Amino acid sequence: MRLFLLFLIGTLGLTGLVAAPSAAIAQSRFDAAITVNDRAITRYELDQRILLNKLLQTPGDLAEISREQLIDDRLKLEAGKAAGISATDEQITKGMEEFAGRANLKREQFLQILAQNGIAEATFRDFVRAGLIWREVVRARFTPRVQITDEEIDRALAQSGGTGGIRVLLSEIILPADTPERAAAAQAQAARITKITSFAGFAQAARQYSAAPTGAKGGRLNWLPLGNLPAPIRPLILALRPGEVSAPVTLPNAIAIFQMRAIEETSTTADKISAVEFARFYIKGDNAAATLAEAKALRARVDTCDDLYGVAKGLPKERLSIDTMAPGDIPGDIALELARLDNNEVSTALSTDGGRTRVFLMLCGRTPELGQNVTRDQVRSSLVNKRFESYANAYLAELRADAVITVK
Repeated sequence: MRLFLLFLIGTLGLTGLVAAPSAAIAQSRFDAAITVNDRAITRYELDQRILLNKLLQTPGDLAEISREQLIDDRLKLEAGKAAGISATDEQITKGMEEFAGRANLKREQFLQILAQNGIAEATFRDFVRAGLIWREVVRARFTPRVQITDEEIDRALAQSGGTGGIRVLLSEIILPADTPERAAAAQAQAARITKITSFAGFAQAARQYSAAPTGAKGGRLNWLPLGNLPAPIRPLILALRPGEVSAPVTLPNAIAIFQMRAIEETSTTADKISAVEFARFYIKGDNAAATLAEAKALRARVDTCDDLYGVAKGLPKERLSIDTMAPGDIPGDIALELARLDNNEVSTALSTDGGRTRVFLMLCGRTPELGQNVTRDQVRSSLVNKRFESYANAYLAELRADAVITVK
């Protein structure tokens, strides 16, 4: 959703590519492509959502993303119906106006762009309606639980570069989700894990289910500066009390769940990071043990990221990538591995190509930036929003785990 402004570039020059279907084709387009608790999502709806995501320049596999979004929307609407929450035509129209307004467009202008790209107004209305109803469901269900304490605000201010830093002691569970089937199973398993209330229970689940190297030791991580964690995860972690388990965090090809074991302030001011430099060297091979052994041998040969240039000399250039990115631009799985590394340390936990290529990931360095003053009210508002987001994600994962979903 954060990329929706990009659709303005060149949008007016696009034209819809959807031709008028024959009667037989039109009939099939309105057959069920997915059922969610016996409620159908038609092939037409799926095609329309794909077109919408394409227009909004949503990254990733648009067919898969659209399918998951529509399943979530059905579950959100069911939750709204169960709670007696609906959206009026006036509210939906206002929501459409607000969405278009973010791109400095009137609703009518936005609808015109949609029509030029083969997207029906009803598709946009359904998209907005589900979002509005879900927002009210979350507010009604979780407002009594979203209470931000002064201590939490103090910690957040410290983390933003105030009087000190925060470090956390976490346990993690990483569930593989690299295929639609494994993703569905991971979502269901994650929903069950989020209900764990004990350290022993979480450690047992980590040993049983986690694909991370830490699984063998109950998912336990060492102390980490909160600022090292990916920015979207920090408020989620900061909101946890010892023993509490986070909502599921979606990563590329995986789902992560965290348990807070301890949190403490430090006397050293935490730097806010503006950029992270890291190296990836790709080790190909179908045998996981062999690629791990090669990665360990490589670790013994290199001390810094620059040493990898010598290793990669004469190899195809795609074998080595050294990048500098803003923290928010780093893919989630890589950012999570980098969080636990100091300069020139290495992780070999990640792989690509369905596990056929091991990633030798090395942290080259972090570039700090000067802190910016923020008010307590701004911090409180941010924490409230993140707390709602955490509860909403956990509730949606629970709804998914309990639903009967059939992809035809």
